[in-house]
Amino acid sequence: MAIDREDARILVVDDDKELADGLVESLSNLGYLAAAAYGGREALTRFEQGAFQLVITDLKMPDMDGMELLEAVKARDKQAVVIVITGYGTIESAVKAITNGAYDFITKPIKMEELEVIIDRALERHAMSKQLGVFKGLTLALIISVPLWLILGIVLAVLWRR
Repeated sequence: MAIDREDARILVVDDDKELADGLVESLSNLGYLAAAAYGGREALTRFEQGAFQLVITDLKMPDMDGMELLEAVKARDKQAVVIVITGYGTIESAVKAITNGAYDFITKPIKMEELEVIIDRALERHAMSKQLGVFKGLTLALIISVPLWLILGIVLAVLWRR
């Protein structure tokens, strides 16, 4: 499934303003719509106000760390994709992030080629997840409507015979 980068909204969260702005600029140059937030609380506010499909968040931040942000984002939108980045990567923190719903866990320094591949895959997953939700809704509608049509057919058949 091909993704349109211009339609993908990415929120980059890092308390290091220079790193966040640099990442937003790099993502913009690759064709993504990217915005920055400089802390977890600001990011959560921006996430609630905007239609972001993907959040790239630093793990260690003073006001709200990346793990708390991950949990808060997933509580608000189960389909949102979150990538956690950190300069202090451990196996335990990576496992915890993935267990809590992160799509991936990347250590700094960030390699843009690697991040680009991960973002494209994450956005494809997001698009498929939304499409799956539509199919689930259609299936539910069919499951509910078929018995109603059968009942209606029986009622009309009884009325027709009179």
